[in-house]
Amino acid sequence: MRKFILIYVSCFLFVLTDHYAVTFNDPQGSFPKWKAGVARRVITPEEPMLMAGYASRNRPSEGTLHELWAKALALEDLEGKQAVLVTTDLIGFRGSYMSGRIFDRINKKYGLSRDQFILSSSHTHTGPELLRPPEDYLYEGELSGQNSPEEREKISNYSLRLENIIIELVGEALNSMVPAQLFSGNGVARFAVNRRNNVESELTSVTQLSGPADHSVPVLKVSGVSGESIAVVFGYACHATVLSFYKWSGDYPGFAQIALEKAFPGTTAMFFAGAGADQNPLPRRTVGLAEQYGKSLSAAVEAIISEPMQELTPALSTAYSKIELHFAKLPPTREELLKIIEESSGYPEYLKIRARILLNQLKSGRSIITSYDYPVQFWRIGQQNMVIMGGEVVVDYSIRLKEIFGEELFVMAYANEGMGYIPSARIITEGGYEGSGSPVFTTPWASDIEVSIIHEIIRLARQTGLELYCQ
Repeated sequence: MRKFILIYVSCFLFVLTDHYAVTFNDPQGSFPKWKAGVARRVITPEEPMLMAGYASRNRPSEGTLHELWAKALALEDLEGKQAVLVTTDLIGFRGSYMSGRIFDRINKKYGLSRDQFILSSSHTHTGPELLRPPEDYLYEGELSGQNSPEEREKISNYSLRLENIIIELVGEALNSMVPAQLFSGNGVARFAVNRRNNVESELTSVTQLSGPADHSVPVLKVSGVSGESIAVVFGYACHATVLSFYKWSGDYPGFAQIALEKAFPGTTAMFFAGAGADQNPLPRRTVGLAEQYGKSLSAAVEAIISEPMQELTPALSTAYSKIELHFAKLPPTREELLKIIEESSGYPEYLKIRARILLNQLKSGRSIITSYDYPVQFWRIGQQNMVIMGGEVVVDYSIRLKEIFGEELFVMAYANEGMGYIPSARIITEGGYEGSGSPVFTTPWASDIEVSIIHEIIRLARQTGLELYCQ
């Protein structure tokens, strides 16, 4: 069955023509170009609070290594169509609870439809915990102060302030737009290591790494019509997990943005996370390594923008949808959840917490979800195609999508909302950490998840005007 699925997907993978790939000849520079605007704001918490990313942490933050940022880039094409990308030094927005409110407010205030806006997270593991749906806090008992009313109030206050900042940033970026030129390219950086195929503790003794990876560094350069630098958007497919201590930082993506803004004064550097859910920066755990990887990524970006890049024609097309993804098993029963939360069950504490949440849902008369509405986007910025996916997407998706759309494709994950790992058919078959869970932790995703997502991306690509044909 798995072999049939992969062959079936490959049947779609032939990009024959692209009506955006037109000649753009404007030797005098008089032809109307893009419009672009940027805005940025520090979002570092103003007080110690719980950090996101590691369940083993047992106390609030203890200072700042460097500031956390939210940044916005607004674009407008020749026909007046607009789109906004927001990048954040955050772990991500859990589900659609918080991000859904942000999208609704942006639509109401600025008239942007859902397909015209991206809310991206770097997935740093040294950022703050964010507000969760109310039911996530509705379980019996408190746990060592981490879920105390005081800490939850801090998270709520910070999250609401962050929400307002993001809304304001979008307006500032839209209101600051000036004539601009856009360019794209792809570089390379090689510090990402497939963590499923390489043992971290043995890394210094091996001579050859194994397992799939995507070492590309997608780069979008935004310049004023006089050549001044406005923004550089770049990505990489690797977890932001060099650091695991108690200080706020953007991890290696934060250091990369700092290095680029130092190298190009006046530029707003914006990072997005690629499909690197099974990729770690190795070795890790020191500030020196985080800075090293940041500089390595910055150098890859500098190498691309110092050479001629593909100029993008001023045409913007965007598409968005949600598709229903199913689970492999039925949701857990009340009896199964009671067994999980027993002291001797063998489950880690963070999964027992999840079991208590699900148990409370059943006690209150609500049912546990049997599927998930998964967000997918496709943007075409001139000739540059870009896939945007929610959750922690493994690298197989990037590899497969580039077989379909070409090696220059930009692939963004950790966008709009987080619901856990998004495994490929291969990883579901192999099992292991990335393939064993879903939003309902007692069941993995159904085996058709990869086919469903890729087919929907192809459908959205066609919706934007990209012509795809079966081989």
